[in-house]
Amino acid sequence: MLNKSVITLAVATALTATLAATSGCAVTRNQETVGAYVDDAALTTRVKGKFAADPTVSAMAISVETLKGTVQLSGFAKSYEEKAMAEKLARETSGVVAVRNDIAVRHPQ
Repeated sequence: MLNKSVITLAVATALTATLAATSGCAVTRNQETVGAYVDDAALTTRVKGKFAADPTVSAMAISVETLKGTVQLSGFAKSYEEKAMAEKLARETSGVVAVRNDIAVRHPQ
């Protein structure tokens, strides 16, 4: 079993690489500005980092997307407690305006 700090580092590294690769994309009409996109990507990274550090939330099973400060959670949780904790961690993240929790509970307990 991998150490939690190794998993946290791996998630943070992957998200940083994704941010670096996509931050230079051109902005077209009806899209947010590059600055807003980078802010949203940073929020996504912070939320995923909180998931990786929390023992009850699976950072690998729950997806996080952010648009204009609104975080959308999706994927699968093992319990209602995990779903609730993921939402709580996202809401407590500085800069998050709202949270939309679309996580499905696979095997309710």
